[in-house]
Amino acid sequence: MLPDPMASAPEISPATSGDDLLAALLAPLPSDLPAVEQRAVLPTGFAADATTCGIKASGRPDLAVIRVTGAPASAAAVFTTNQVAAAPVQASRTNLAITRPEGRGGGNEHYGRAQAIVATSGSANAATGLAGLTDQAAVTQAVAIHFGVDPLGVLSLSTGVIGTRLPVEKIAVGIVNLATAGLPATDAGLLAAAEALRTTDTATKVATLSVPLPGPHGSPVPVTVSGIAKGVGMIHPRMATMLAVVLTDAAVSPETLHGFLRDATLRTWNQLSVDGDTSTNDTVFLLASGVSGAAPVLPGSPEAEVLRDAVTAVARSLARQQAADGEGATTLVTCQVSGARDDVDARAVARAVISSSLVKAAVHGRDPNWGRIAGAAGNARLGEVRLLEMAGLAHADASTRAGAPAFVDPDRMRIAIAGHLVYDGPAGGPVAFDRAAARAAMDAPAVLVRLDLGLGAGTGEAFGCDLTEQYVIENAEYTT
Repeated sequence: MLPDPMASAPEISPATSGDDLLAALLAPLPSDLPAVEQRAVLPTGFAADATTCGIKASGRPDLAVIRVTGAPASAAAVFTTNQVAAAPVQASRTNLAITRPEGRGGGNEHYGRAQAIVATSGSANAATGLAGLTDQAAVTQAVAIHFGVDPLGVLSLSTGVIGTRLPVEKIAVGIVNLATAGLPATDAGLLAAAEALRTTDTATKVATLSVPLPGPHGSPVPVTVSGIAKGVGMIHPRMATMLAVVLTDAAVSPETLHGFLRDATLRTWNQLSVDGDTSTNDTVFLLASGVSGAAPVLPGSPEAEVLRDAVTAVARSLARQQAADGEGATTLVTCQVSGARDDVDARAVARAVISSSLVKAAVHGRDPNWGRIAGAAGNARLGEVRLLEMAGLAHADASTRAGAPAFVDPDRMRIAIAGHLVYDGPAGGPVAFDRAAARAAMDAPAVLVRLDLGLGAGTGEAFGCDLTEQYVIENAEYTT
């Protein structure tokens, strides 16, 4: 289990001062999310499994199928904003749009119904033109035929080398083998699917929790939310990062489900960066089977808030696991920001810090170089209009602020690294600190960087990793 900085901690407000502010700054931000376990638990209403079909030269598992065992599930998705969108992204966008409830959504609102997810690993099927779309359609058709589902209800994931085509005949054989054996409705089946997603990942990424929701007669019913993910490189926040699937047995409409995923992405996957490159294949799916026995979750209800927080907690755990397993990484870096003018500014500053190559290199060298953190914070800029609208800003406000610098005042800013106060703007800036002790504290699997901007009540966090020699080695030889 990854060390989690979001333990119970004192809160910082604009009125906080003196010893109380110092104690709050040295501690992590308090959490408003439920606890998550890092294990695979398959919610009811789904079956899953994986196999080896020969996409990967290594012979490791490379094909996974997750099937809805009953009526089509509510489905929502966020996709890459990279203009070189892979064939599975294009196919899934189309299918969700066709299965969307009549008269709902549009634009970047990706939700609808789904009956199955097929995931291939070893070939991204990106930048493959019409041939790649044809290959993806053939894989979708094979799933539809052999699992008895509507091809429009099949969503697709692919990961691997860009520019390579899928070996459709091998994949079709693998699909037949999975269908013949029958997908198990077991935790082991979900874990197998998670393992098949991996490429250069060194660890399988899973997360789960259970929350009580009212049943039809008011008595509580346990509802499961579980997720799997892959992704250790070509990761930078632009709506989603790498591949993830989150499943729940709650009963909730596609549109409401998309709101949950949008909020979760804003706080988690959109705050994740490993190397500053946004993938061609980034996709996150959220499916709800609706068979837990709990009453339908209505938008704006207390139950909606509980389920939304559960989805966000699972997403946060998966995003942190992705950051910790960044290619060549030895250290998970979490930057938490308080005291910003608003949450939008706080998230921008946190993203800038964990995305900085200089900060990442300093963490790898166990160098408590607060100047690099201050410089990164001063370079922070807000995201594009669609991201700010996701954060709740009105279109006019989002249009005005998009791309603008986050407001930072060095005379008000305070910085702590691994529990050591290293910069105190109100007290004059640099402070004397025990550099050897700070270096020792940074020599850990996870390092927390805390900033308080001293300007308001906005908070945010972001996740990244250190930059190592091994990252260069892995990516210098990725296709060879």
